[in-house]
Amino acid sequence: MTNPPPHSRHAGRWRGLCDGAVVEILTGEAARHIQRLATLGARFDREPDGRFALGREAAHSRGRILHANGDGTGAEVVRALGTAIDRAEHVRLTEAAFAEDLYVHDGRVVGVFVRHCDGSSVLHLARATVIATGGTARLFRYTTNPLGATGDGLAMAARAGAALRDLEFVQFHPTALNGGADPMPLVTEALRGQGAVLVDERGVRFLIEAHPAAELAPRDVVARATFTHGESGHRIFLDARAAIGGRFPSRFPTVFELCRRHGIDPRRDLIPVTPAAHYHMGGVSSDDRGRSSMPALWVCGEVASTGAQGANRLASNSLLEALVFGGRVADDVRLVLDSLSLPTGADVTRSVRSQSAADRTGDDAEAPLGDRLMQDVRSLLWRDVRLVRTETGLRRALRALETASREACDCDAHNGVLVARLLTIAALQRRESRGGHFRADFPDPLPHQGHRRHFRLLPDRRVEAVASFRPFQLQTAHSQCNRRGLPLTCAAL
Repeated sequence: MTNPPPHSRHAGRWRGLCDGAVVEILTGEAARHIQRLATLGARFDREPDGRFALGREAAHSRGRILHANGDGTGAEVVRALGTAIDRAEHVRLTEAAFAEDLYVHDGRVVGVFVRHCDGSSVLHLARATVIATGGTARLFRYTTNPLGATGDGLAMAARAGAALRDLEFVQFHPTALNGGADPMPLVTEALRGQGAVLVDERGVRFLIEAHPAAELAPRDVVARATFTHGESGHRIFLDARAAIGGRFPSRFPTVFELCRRHGIDPRRDLIPVTPAAHYHMGGVSSDDRGRSSMPALWVCGEVASTGAQGANRLASNSLLEALVFGGRVADDVRLVLDSLSLPTGADVTRSVRSQSAADRTGDDAEAPLGDRLMQDVRSLLWRDVRLVRTETGLRRALRALETASREACDCDAHNGVLVARLLTIAALQRRESRGGHFRADFPDPLPHQGHRRHFRLLPDRRVEAVASFRPFQLQTAHSQCNRRGLPLTCAAL
């Protein structure tokens, strides 16, 4: 926090796909955003002298990770920001609603179709639209992600025509609690930063042979070695008894409670773990202000591909990216909002009538079909698009997903099926191994493939490569704009 350049160099080296300028922004603006969170009331762990307590996690060369309540950082950030939002009179929340599709008028995003809990479908008009819907890891059978992380925002952006980038890069966390839960509880990497080690049922530290840094090697190395060792018939455990022992309840209360619920006392027991899908480095292509290729559409957080994460996210950089670039999105929207307009009422009516109802999700009668399709997708992605990939498996998955796409047109699974298909296509096209994308048939990184790849979805559902990403540009003067609407207005359909 006090010395960004080393972190910048460390984060920026990940497999050649990081955008150096974006990494410099991430590290250079980090301290300011973290301090603002603290000002909003976020209670981060501190040293006895009041300084922030910094821990170490995998692939970091030194301690630079800020935690809250040991292993509750995300929950604390959400608490602090949620409290701030509740107090903000200019913010209106609409809960228990599902965003179905972006509304595009004359080539510009001007709102979103939303299905509310009472069954009504509503068009929310907006001069500026920001997608911050999280990732895609719920599409895999074994995942640490919650129910909503099925790529809905990415799918909406894809159907609207936005450029997408590097969808093949999925990060699998090495240590999810292997206790049968879905989603699988995360056994934080901070435990290994404090000295916990991975062993098999014989007590062998198998990672020593996989990488000089062993448990603190990059996540893709640790996860793949753990997966391969497990596939060969071994059971995998995290041993924190010597490194943490009796300090476990106070130092890592969340993991301690999770273990206790599964009948494990990590002070004296080994913790059974397994790799699980955790984070998506790919997403909607965006610049350092969060601008996508679609006019008036911004993205931030895991759904965005800013160039900060490369092919293999450095541990704990995801929250930081969401904070830094979420702030930059807000600044950019404020800057240009007055230059944006809403279509007139007649234009809205004409455009909405021309939009096919098939582009939006079906009703509750299709729920059993959607549930079945999503379970099928999760199983086949884990079988064929997991930590170790081959052309045979990827093509098998793609054939199944093409069939599922036809079935999913009128049910809530259509977003997940679409994203799974796009991810699989991207994995097929990258015929090398790099970061979170490992091809057993192409096990080495290839210099001529060491670049970011952009593509977009065509109206007929084919995929088209995009030579280079260009964020949208706005004119600064709109003398004849219709500005009668608020930034967010509603009209029932």
